Amino acid sequence: MGLISLDTKAWKQGRQQLLNVFLSGNCALCDRPCSTPLCPSCQRQVQQTQLPHPLYQGQAGLPVVSWGTYAGSLKQCIASLKYNQRQDVAQFLGTQLAQSWLRVVPSMPSRGGREVLVVPIPLHESKLKQRGFNQAETLARWFCRVTHLPLHSNLLKRVQSTQAQHSLNREERFRNLNQAFDVDRQQRSQLSQPSVWLLDDIFTTGATALSCAQVLRRHGVSVAGICTAARTLAAEEHQSCKT
Repeated sequence: MGLISLDTKAWKQGRQQLLNVFLSGNCALCDRPCSTPLCPSCQRQVQQTQLPHPLYQGQAGLPVVSWGTYAGSLKQCIASLKYNQRQDVAQFLGTQLAQSWLRVVPSMPSRGGREVLVVPIPLHESKLKQRGFNQAETLARWFCRVTHLPLHSNLLKRVQSTQAQHSLNREERFRNLNQAFDVDRQQRSQLSQPSVWLLDDIFTTGATALSCAQVLRRHGVSVAGICTAARTLAAEEHQSCKT
């Protein structure tokens, strides 16, 4: 009886924790009471950051599809997701990103009939333990609900703990990520000729995505592009200079 009682109590606690995540009862930005991750006012502010042209041609021919500009309320929204445990925000951002992706990708060249997969950028085990979840994977789950693409969260793994990217310049970012990622051989052996869309929360210099793409390509995995909830202003300025 004691064991059953403890199991029931643990189940109830787990259920309540899940409800607290998805039914938090207040806006992730302004903290006003609401039944959605963002109140109507804050949601309008976040939607003002939406990019009119979500497709950006990144380095090495790697297209990037992003929903919004990483600034203002969208920047706060992502910070709330990552640092304030507001995983419910991923529902809004992942859904919006999926809708942008669906608008853009059908107009892109075909990938030769390859199976299309979504692979979130992984966190190192130590960072995952500290944060409790991978924000890219949480976004990817909502993204895949809308696009109906298969999610492969374990295909890529982060084998080295690296310095935080935001404190580094462009060249340092690429050096910092050298040999940081690897492919799970067992997961790879179960796939034939996949074409992967990498998914992350923010696109800055592209160092992280390109490092992941290089590793995947070495293992015979085609990388179709990367999709992110946000893109930095620096990337936007770089794009305008090229056009």
